[in-house]
Amino acid sequence: MLKIRFTRRGKKNKAFFRLVVAEHTAPVKGRFVENLGFLNPHTKEKNLDADRIKYWLGKGAQCSDTAHNLLVSNGIVAGPKRAVKIRKKPVEEAKAEEAKKEENPAEDTKAEETKPEGKTEEEKPEEAKIEEKKE
Repeated sequence: MLKIRFTRRGKKNKAFFRLVVAEHTAPVKGRFVENLGFLNPHTKEKNLDADRIKYWLGKGAQCSDTAHNLLVSNGIVAGPKRAVKIRKKPVEEAKAEEAKKEENPAEDTKAEETKPEGKTEEEKPEEAKIEEKKE
C-alpha cells in the first residue's frame, strides 16, 4: 500500500520535511517513489505539487494524518482534518513515574518511619569488627 507522508531532512534543530509517496513498509527516512513537495516549518515556506498529489490519491495512495491535515488546510483535499496521534516514547514514561514519586514524598517517609530504630544486622558485624581490632 502506498502512503503519502513526510520524511525529515535537514540539520539538527533546522529540520524541513519532504512530502513523498512511499511504500508503507519502507523506512521513513528511506526509499520513496516520488517527491511531491516540501514544508519548512521555520520559515513557513511550502511547495506542494497539487496535480501529482491528486494523481496518487486517485491511484489509491493513503495520506498520513499530518499530511492529510496539511493538504486540507491548503485546499488540495476536501474534508475535515484528522486527529493526530502522538506516540509517547518509553523514556518519557519512566520519567513520568519518577515525577510521580517525587510529588508524593509522604508515602516514602511513612515507609521509613515504620522501620525499627534498633541496630540492623549489617551494623552489628561492623561494631564487632571494631571491638576486635581494639582488643
